[in-house]
Amino acid sequence: MLNEIDVFKETLYFFEKEEWVNDLNKFSDSHIEEAKELNKGFNGIGAVYHSNSLIGDINFKSFVDFINKNSYDILNKQGYDLSNYFLATTELWVQEFSNKGGGHHTPHVHWNGHMSGFYFLKCSENTSYPIFTDPKPGKIMSLLPEKNPSLITNASEKINVKIKPGIFVFFNSYLTHEYMLDQGIDPFRFIHFNIRAFPKQLINNDIKRI
Repeated sequence: MLNEIDVFKETLYFFEKEEWVNDLNKFSDSHIEEAKELNKGFNGIGAVYHSNSLIGDINFKSFVDFINKNSYDILNKQGYDLSNYFLATTELWVQEFSNKGGGHHTPHVHWNGHMSGFYFLKCSENTSYPIFTDPKPGKIMSLLPEKNPSLITNASEKINVKIKPGIFVFFNSYLTHEYMLDQGIDPFRFIHFNIRAFPKQLINNDIKRI
C-alpha cells in the first residue's frame, strides 16, 4: 500500500478585485507618464516603464492595507509564527510595457522579502504573463522530462499563469518569476509589490533606530 505525504509545497494565491481597476489605472497614469518622460531616450522595442515608489501615494493606501493583511494571513496559514513580527510593504511600483513590443522580465527573485505579488491593470490573452519556476535547485539539477507538459504536476519545471484585469497573484518572495516577451498588441500594465516581516522589537523605544 502506497502512502503519500505532500512536503515542501509551493502555492500561488489569487484574489479578484475588478472594482479597483478603473481607479488604480487612473491613479497610476501620472506615475507611468513620469516614467516615460524619464526614459524618453529609450521608448522603443523592449522598453519597460517602471514608476518610482507608490508607497507614499495616499491613493494607494487601501491597496497597501489589503496586501499587508492578506500577506499576513497567507504566511500565517503556511505555518509561520508571526507573533513577534509585523509586516510592512517595502516596495510598490507600477509598470507598463512598451506598445512597440519586446517588454519582458528575466527570471529573478526579490531578496530579503517574504511575500510578493502582482495586481493586473491592463492585460489580455495577447499580452505578456508571469511565469514561475520551481525554486528547488536540487530538482532542477537532475530534472527528468515531463510526461505531459500541459499539466501542472510534481515534474513541472515552469508554469505560466492566466491573467485578466483585476486579478491579484500572491507568492513567496523566494519563488523565481519572469515575464513572457510581450508582442505590443494590447496594453500591458501591472502593479508589483514586496512585503517583509520585521521583528516587533525594532519598534521598541529601548532600541535605537537608524
